[in-house]
Amino acid sequence: MTNKERKENGLPYHYDDPSLMGNQFEYQDKLYEYNRTRPVEQDKRQEILKEMFAEIGEGCHIEIPLHANWGCRHVHFGRGIYCNSNVTFVDDEHIYIGDYCMIAPNVVISTSGHPVLPILRENHYVYNLPVRIGRNVWIGSGVQILPGVTIGNNSVIGAGSVVTNSIPSNVVAFGVPCRVIRAIGEKDKKYFYKNRELDVWE
Repeated sequence: MTNKERKENGLPYHYDDPSLMGNQFEYQDKLYEYNRTRPVEQDKRQEILKEMFAEIGEGCHIEIPLHANWGCRHVHFGRGIYCNSNVTFVDDEHIYIGDYCMIAPNVVISTSGHPVLPILRENHYVYNLPVRIGRNVWIGSGVQILPGVTIGNNSVIGAGSVVTNSIPSNVVAFGVPCRVIRAIGEKDKKYFYKNRELDVWE
């Protein structure tokens, strides 16, 4: 099995294989261009995002700086997504994010990892697994999402969490490692934050 085939099958492969680099630096150059835009250049930012991403829906807003191994070439965005500053996509594999998600500052979404066995790391082995985030998910500041994770629709991932395993839909989850704390339900129709009551609800 070739190094390329190993990568495509989620198996450990040599990350320093020149045949796998492709146009990575060109994609990083486009990201560099995006990060150097001025706040008033919103139209220009939207144009660059469409060139950078594998796909991106309407109404997405991404604060700078943004970081990505492949310049977001393997990142798939739905519509209406907001990313705050200093988000990192380790996008050696594909990352899928659904409509209306919110991503807080300093979040890392990583598709890549290294084997625990020391001799494999010493010989430059890495593996990649896709990450899938559903619709209307809120990811709190400083969250780390690891390779192969899926997060279901409408869930909330609390700040500082390390998401090592998949999280279902319609739950609040946080911690290190991240775990489900409770379902989203009637309480959330009354309180928007701790004991602070909603004043409007339709």
